[in-house]
Amino acid sequence: MQEGNSIFSRLDVKKYILKKNLKRDLPASIVVFLVALPLCLGIALASGAPLFAGLIAGIIGGVVVASFSGSQLSVTGPAAGLTVIVLGAIAQLGSYQTFLLAVVLAGVMQMVLGMIKAGTIGNYFPSSVIEGMLAAIGLILILKQLPHALGVDSDFPGDESFFQKNDENTFSAINSALSHFSLAAIVISALSIAILLFWPKIKKVSSIPAPLIVVVLGIALSYAFKSTSYALEAKQMVAIPVVQGWSEFMGLFTLPNFAAIGNKDVWVVAGTIAIVASLETLLSIEAVDKIDPIKRISPTNRELFAQGIGNVASGMIGGLPMTSVIVRSSANVNAGGRTKMSAIFHGCWLLLSLLFIPGIINMVPLACLAAILLVTGYKLTRIELFKHMYHKGWDQFVPFVVTVVAVLLTDLLKGVAIGMLVSIFYLLRTNMRNPFFYRIHEEGNKKNIRIKLAEEVSFLNKAAIQVMLNRIPKETTVTIDGSNSRYIDPDVLETIFNYKHNAYTKGIIVILEDIKSHYIVPKLTNKLEDINN
Repeated sequence: MQEGNSIFSRLDVKKYILKKNLKRDLPASIVVFLVALPLCLGIALASGAPLFAGLIAGIIGGVVVASFSGSQLSVTGPAAGLTVIVLGAIAQLGSYQTFLLAVVLAGVMQMVLGMIKAGTIGNYFPSSVIEGMLAAIGLILILKQLPHALGVDSDFPGDESFFQKNDENTFSAINSALSHFSLAAIVISALSIAILLFWPKIKKVSSIPAPLIVVVLGIALSYAFKSTSYALEAKQMVAIPVVQGWSEFMGLFTLPNFAAIGNKDVWVVAGTIAIVASLETLLSIEAVDKIDPIKRISPTNRELFAQGIGNVASGMIGGLPMTSVIVRSSANVNAGGRTKMSAIFHGCWLLLSLLFIPGIINMVPLACLAAILLVTGYKLTRIELFKHMYHKGWDQFVPFVVTVVAVLLTDLLKGVAIGMLVSIFYLLRTNMRNPFFYRIHEEGNKKNIRIKLAEEVSFLNKAAIQVMLNRIPKETTVTIDGSNSRYIDPDVLETIFNYKHNAYTKGIIVILEDIKSHYIVPKLTNKLEDINN
């Protein structure tokens, strides 16, 4: 009887948690939907693919990937970082159907990467680089959305590259927009920003999502300006495909060309998509975990497998390749999302809007959606973050700033790669200066030195050990003690043995204690057993 009561109590707790989270996830899903809609369409347009392909990727990313993913806040969809690859691949392969086969194969490759635990690569991204990436994305959102907020929509929504396809760059586009702005767009975006900032502070109405109010206001104001000389043009509005009936909807789907399975170019494109999409996903997952208020850790291998399932599904019915995307994920966090239900709901809203209310969606001005992204960008790149990184020291602040600047002036992957290189430089520099891996004891007449190595001595310690050994004075007896060492890197061992072999030329006697000729990397399970014992 007590066991039955405990089961019911656990069920009640789960229902309570689900209900409590639903109050947050449902409004957050609407915000993510509003952010994702123009991005899906814009990325499809920039990729040279059908507009419907972007929506398919967004729907599957929300419903399918989120269902299999272990991340609670990550949102998946078509990514701006893949637009150049997709555009070139479609042209190279000759048809969109053949490209879809490459998307399916890329998904299979990602599933394999998840099964062989390649997602652990994400654990090696330095915190300073991830923080820099988040700040850079925030600045990109602000800089890229300013022209849309001013009513100039010459660049596709969601573009993150410094150099744009319209021969402008991020800064010149803002300058051009200032001389070709739309008064109606400025009014809509300004009022939208004010609502986004102040609406949540009014307790009586704060339960209604501010972005939803922004969209309603945007539609109303666009109608108000319609009869004036400041009326918004069609290109300044959302342009979702309007489907006339179920048969036309089914006709939008495209199947991959499996006859091209033997084409080596298809496999090259698939491999490229799999690698780039996986890297962007791992970076995004790491970043989302950073801004998760509950500080949960997402299983990266499971995420790669989920992304693979999503890309297989997307490619099978005509969708674009997808990744976990930081912009939509950030919007989800900032909107108060708590579980993966917000991402799943956002995918459902994308599907329902396409089927039932495309006409209403096409009344939404891009300016009010730009306002939502501007506020999201501001929250990502707040001044406090720069101050926090500065107080952590130069070895954290410099890679952070370099990552911010590099991402701004190039793109996400190139910028992160540059930030990683700078971070590695500081890591090596720290290891050069930090003698934690050895101790020197001077005995008697200071001609006897004992060097006691630490439990683990890695390749990163090699340079510092070489410098230390080269500074040992002549006519000295040196004892290198490895009794505490569970593992010594082969390169470090070679350095020690070479030093012993050549030290006699300086009159130095080298004694090796408990230094093996070979070490096996200790397994984590063994360490855990030692702890338990």
